[in-house]
Amino acid sequence: MATHDLTPRIAPNLDRHLVFPILEFLQERELYPDEQILKSKIELLNKTNMIDYAMDIHKSLYHTEDVPEDMVERRAEVVARLKALEEAAAPLVSFLQNANAVQELRADKQYNLQMLNDLYQIGLEQIEALYQYAKFQFECGNYSGAADYLYQYRALSTNSERSLSALWGKLAAEILMQNWDIAFEELNRLKEIIDSKSYASPLNQVQSRIWLMHWSLFIFFNHDNGRTHIIDLFNQDKYLNAIQTNAPHLLRYLATALIVNKRRRTQFKDFIKVIQQEHYAFQDPIIEFLTCVYVNYDFDGAQKKMRECEEVILNDPFLGKRVEEGSFSTVPLRDEFLENARLFIFETYCRIHQRIDMGVLPEKLNLNYEEAESWIVNLITTSKLPAKIDSKSGTVFMEPNHPNVYQQIIDHTKALSGRTYKLVNQLLEKSQTQAAR
Repeated sequence: MATHDLTPRIAPNLDRHLVFPILEFLQERELYPDEQILKSKIELLNKTNMIDYAMDIHKSLYHTEDVPEDMVERRAEVVARLKALEEAAAPLVSFLQNANAVQELRADKQYNLQMLNDLYQIGLEQIEALYQYAKFQFECGNYSGAADYLYQYRALSTNSERSLSALWGKLAAEILMQNWDIAFEELNRLKEIIDSKSYASPLNQVQSRIWLMHWSLFIFFNHDNGRTHIIDLFNQDKYLNAIQTNAPHLLRYLATALIVNKRRRTQFKDFIKVIQQEHYAFQDPIIEFLTCVYVNYDFDGAQKKMRECEEVILNDPFLGKRVEEGSFSTVPLRDEFLENARLFIFETYCRIHQRIDMGVLPEKLNLNYEEAESWIVNLITTSKLPAKIDSKSGTVFMEPNHPNVYQQIIDHTKALSGRTYKLVNQLLEKSQTQAAR
C-alpha cells in the first residue's frame, strides 16, 4: 500500500529529525525494501551531527564493521565543535544551574540583560552562545538538553526572530521526546505567534501555517484530546485555505478525525463541500469513501473503499499507532474508523430507503449476516435511530422522520452571527493592509 503513502508529501514540511520516526514506522511495516529505508536514513543523518547513529546505519546497510574515513573525521569535528560551544556558553549555563541566582530574574528582559551584565559579566554574546549550543545539542540528538536550553534562551532573548526559531526547535524536541502535553502547549504558543506576526509576504505566513499543521500531526494523534484539537485547528478558515491551496493531502487527517469524532458531526456538512471541491486535487481512499457515501450515494463503491481505508490506516505513520495488549497488537483508530464508517453507510442508506432487506445490508457493511444483524440491533437499541426490525420478513423498517420547520430555521441561521463577524474582520484586515501601503 505504498501507493497511498504520504511520506514524500509530508517529509519536506518537517524538520529532518522528525522524519526519523516516520522512517522507523515504514521500516516496521515493510512498505519499502529495508535497503531503501536505510539509505534514506543515512541521507538524512549526513545533514545532522548524529554521527554515531549514522555509523550504526552504515554498518547495518553494508554488513561491515568498518566505517568510511570521512565519518570518523566528521565525528572528531563534531566533538571539537561541541566542546567549543560548551565553553562559550559555560558562564550562562553555570548561572542557570544556580537556583538562587535564577530567582533574581524578572519578567522584564531588559532588566535581566542589565543585571546579568553588571553582576555576572554575561552579555549578548553569551546568550547567543547558549542558542548555538542548544541548537548543536539538538543536531546531535540530545533533545532533552536542547529543550531545556532553548526554553532558557527564549526567556532571556530580545531577538524575536531567534526566539521564534528557538520555539520551533523546542516544539520538535518535545515531539521527539513524546512529551505530548508540553508539545501541545508549545504548538499553541507557536500558533499565536504565527497568526499575529507581521510577515514580509503573506506566502511566508501561509507556509508557516502549513509547517505547523504537519508538525501537529505527531501531537494530535497521540494526545488524549488530539482528534478534537485537530478539527479545531484545521477547520479554521485561514488554515483550511492553506490546506486547500498548498497541502490537500492533510484532508486525510481532518477527514479521519471527523469520522471518528461523533461530537463534531455538525461540521460534517461543510467538510463534504470541501472534499467535493478538492476531490480532483487529491485522491485518497478515505476522501473517496466519503464521496461515495455522501456525494454519489454509491454504497457498493463505499464498501470497497472501506477495505482500502483499513489498509491506509494500518500503513499511515500517524493513524496506524499500535497498542500492545498482552501478546496481541491492535490499532484502536482502525476499529473506531470502521465502526463509524459502517454507521455512515447505514444511516445514509436508511435515509434513501424506507424498507431495507436484511440480506442486502451485510454486503454494504462489509460483515456477515449474523454480525450485521447483531450490529443493527445494537445500533437501534443504543441510539435514537427511528427503525424497527421485522424478523419474519427479514427487513428493517424506517419510521418516517419529518423535519421540524422551526429547527430547520434555527440550523440555517445559527451560524449567521459568526459569518458576519468573519466578514467584518476580513474587511477590516483588507482596509488596514491598504492603509499600510
